Amino acid sequence: MGVDRSIICSSFMILMIFSYRPVSVKGQSLIPGYYSQACPLVESIVQATMKASFLLRPSIAPAMLKLFYSDCFVQGCDASVLISGPNTERTAEANLNLRGFNVIEVIKSQIESVCPGVVSCADILALAAREAVVLTKGPYWEVKLGRKDGNVSLAANVKSLPSQTDSLTEMLRIFANYGLNTEDFVALIGAHTIGTATCKSITDRINSIDGSFIGLNFNPLFLAMLQQACPIGGDGSRRVALDLGSGLVFDTSIFKNILNGSAVLNTDPSLLSIPTIYRMLQEFLTFKRFNTIFMRAMSRMSEIEVKTGLNGEIRRNCSRVN
Repeated sequence: MGVDRSIICSSFMILMIFSYRPVSVKGQSLIPGYYSQACPLVESIVQATMKASFLLRPSIAPAMLKLFYSDCFVQGCDASVLISGPNTERTAEANLNLRGFNVIEVIKSQIESVCPGVVSCADILALAAREAVVLTKGPYWEVKLGRKDGNVSLAANVKSLPSQTDSLTEMLRIFANYGLNTEDFVALIGAHTIGTATCKSITDRINSIDGSFIGLNFNPLFLAMLQQACPIGGDGSRRVALDLGSGLVFDTSIFKNILNGSAVLNTDPSLLSIPTIYRMLQEFLTFKRFNTIFMRAMSRMSEIEVKTGLNGEIRRNCSRVN
């Protein structure tokens, strides 16, 4: 299902009655209000477009978070995942299920119409990810801006993206290499509260005859439900919610599910084997505590290897370099 551009455009037509002369944006680091003079409507446009998209298709929220995550862990948060073409990041097997590209393009076209050549696709993606959380009743945080867009996008580079086939130790190592600690890692798992997984990614585990993939602490009723939804030989592209009961609400129930053995992803049960992580899962059942650490973790992730100043460009079209 595509995005109805006429509906989205009408959602922020009121924003377009303002006019101003764009000015150059200068600066070498990410700061709040980076576009306050050059493009003051940027956040309003992102908010309006994301809201319209969410009303049409609520699944855009988890899709946008996944898109942002997949960008930041490959060459940093530089919107390289948005570039289309042969052998780009979008063509890598790990990224074939990514969605939300069309929404970013709609946002970009609207911003370009009022302040051309000013706002990067990388900043648009960072703002859209924040709005995905807000729209699902999650916390609002100030996003530092000033990223430039990268001009290299190679499928081969996606090997650095953490995978559900990685061990917990390997995933923690990858996060640490990007300056994210264990608490950040566990908090970012909380984003799965509004996510889904394909049956292809969990079928081997939930249908393991000898139980080797299932592990300990797996709720038998939940396992039976997953096996019915994702049988061997079934539709591997079918999606199942990662958070039972509140798949479109940003809350803490994902941690409750992990603790009681109702976890969908392969790595989730292994979280219970490390006492410090087990304690974090329990702490994050408190919404205020989870929100605080999640906002910090998202801010840290959004600054992974960013390009600023003369390092990068401002793409006119997010799907191709200038």
